[in-house]
Amino acid sequence: MNQYETVFILTPVLSDEQMKEAVKKYENHLISNGAEIVHREDWGLRKLVYPIQKKTTGFYHLFEYTNDGQVIADLELQLKRDERVLRFLTVKLDKHAIAYNEKKRRMKKEKETEAKEA
Repeated sequence: MNQYETVFILTPVLSDEQMKEAVKKYENHLISNGAEIVHREDWGLRKLVYPIQKKTTGFYHLFEYTNDGQVIADLELQLKRDERVLRFLTVKLDKHAIAYNEKKRRMKKEKETEAKEA
């Protein structure tokens, strides 16, 4: 099984409820097609580097998951067809990227526990 990372940007005109619904749709799509979600992040509303469809901000989301690669083409087709999605990118992670992501999550968790203790 290979590990992949998909980042997508949703249009900022969505309500909080609509945004969560869109994210849940893609998460369910991955799970129903046999992918195992390793990590998921909501980066929130961020400024875009350049305007896309006359919009300067967007809701960023990241899914890190394992799959044999069959679901990628179907997921990207769904993302292309959805007018709520401004941009997306899927990357196959190598062993160094996987180790880096795990280390980053571990460091973040340690900082959170230190903050709680203080």
